[in-house]
Amino acid sequence: MAAVKPYKILYHHRIASKDGQYVHVEEIIKALKAAGHQVCLVAPHLTEQSEFGSSGGLVAWLKARMPKQLYELMELSYAVVAFIKLLVAIYKFKPDFIYERFNLFLPAGVWASKCCKLPLLLEVNAPIYEERSKYDGIALSRLAQWSQHYCWKNADRCFPVTQVLAEYLLNAGVNPTAIEVIPNGINEAVFSRPQITPEALPDLQHKLVIGFVGFCREWHGLDRVLTLMAKLANPKLFFLIIGDGPAIAGLKQQAAELQISQQIFVSGLVNRDDMPHWLAQMDIALQPDVVPYASPLKMLEYMYMAKAIIAPDTANIRELLQHKVNALLFDPADANSFTHCLNQLCDQPELVTELGNNAKQSILQHKLTWANNASRIVQQYELCR
Repeated sequence: MAAVKPYKILYHHRIASKDGQYVHVEEIIKALKAAGHQVCLVAPHLTEQSEFGSSGGLVAWLKARMPKQLYELMELSYAVVAFIKLLVAIYKFKPDFIYERFNLFLPAGVWASKCCKLPLLLEVNAPIYEERSKYDGIALSRLAQWSQHYCWKNADRCFPVTQVLAEYLLNAGVNPTAIEVIPNGINEAVFSRPQITPEALPDLQHKLVIGFVGFCREWHGLDRVLTLMAKLANPKLFFLIIGDGPAIAGLKQQAAELQISQQIFVSGLVNRDDMPHWLAQMDIALQPDVVPYASPLKMLEYMYMAKAIIAPDTANIRELLQHKVNALLFDPADANSFTHCLNQLCDQPELVTELGNNAKQSILQHKLTWANNASRIVQQYELCR
C-alpha cells in the first residue's frame, strides 16, 4: 500500500557479488518504487554492471590473495569513498532518509547521516563480525567489532531479519525501541505467474518430487535423500536439485551406484526469473541446514509455492514454521530425524498437500511480502523523523 506522501530514499549497499543477497536489494527497491517512492542507489559500480550469479569479480580475487589485515584496511578505506559518494548523492537527490544494508567496516552511512542530519535506517542480515570471525577469520578484530557496534548503535532504526538476530543487536547495546524485525519476503506478482515446465526436465507427471534449491555442499547431507529413495525402491520418487556446487559430482556417483540415476536431475545455475517455474515442479522442499540467525529466502519461496517443507528445528526457523502445521521440523542433533521426516512425507501424500497449503496461508496471513516490508520501512521512518 502506498504511503500518503511519496518519499525520496537513498539506498546504500556495498555488496560485491550478485547472488542471493542481492535479491533482497532488488526486491526492496522494486517494492519501494511500486509504492510511489523515488529511490537513488549508491553502490559499487562493478556490482551494478555484473550479471546475476557473479561472485564478486575483482573484489573476490583481492580478498582471496591479499593479507587479511591489508584487505580489511582496504574495506575501511572504501568507507571514505562511499561517504563522499553519499554526500554527492545527498546534494543532488535531496533524500528524506538513508536506507543502508549493513556491512562490516562500513560506517559511511552513519557519517553521512550525522553530517547531513538525515535519518539512517539500517537493514541487518547477519552479525557479520561473528560470521566472518568464525568462517574466514578477522585480522583487525577490535576495529571490526567497533565498526559493527558503531553502525548498529548510531542508526535511527535497525531492521534485523529475525528475532534471533535482534538479540545480537540488543546484546551490543542497541536501544530496543530502535529495533524492528523485518523478515525476508516474497514477490507475489512473480511467484503467481502461470507456470511453464522447463524444457530440460524429464517427465515428472505422477512423480513425487523432492526438491532442493541452492549451492550444494557435503554438509547439506543430501546423500540421505538418495539413500532413502533407494531403500524405498519407489520409482515414483524423484530428486530435483536446482543449483550447482561441489557436492553434485558425489551425489551423481552415489545415484549411479544405487541404480537410481534416472530419478535425479540437477539443473545447474538457474536464471532468477525462471525460479518459480522450477519450484513449481516440487512437492517436498528441503531446507537441510541454516545459520541460526538467518531468514532463508528460499524457504519463504517454498512456502508461497505451497510446498511441504522439511527444515531444522531451530529458533529462527520456528519464527516462520511450526512442526506438523506448516512444515516438518527435524532435530539437527539427531542424524535420523531428517530421514524420518522425509520418509513420513513419502508415505503420506495427503500430509504433503496439507503442509503445503498451510505454508502458503502463513505467508498470506503474516503478509510476508516485499511490498509489506517496504510499507513497514516507510512507517518506521515516519516514526523516527
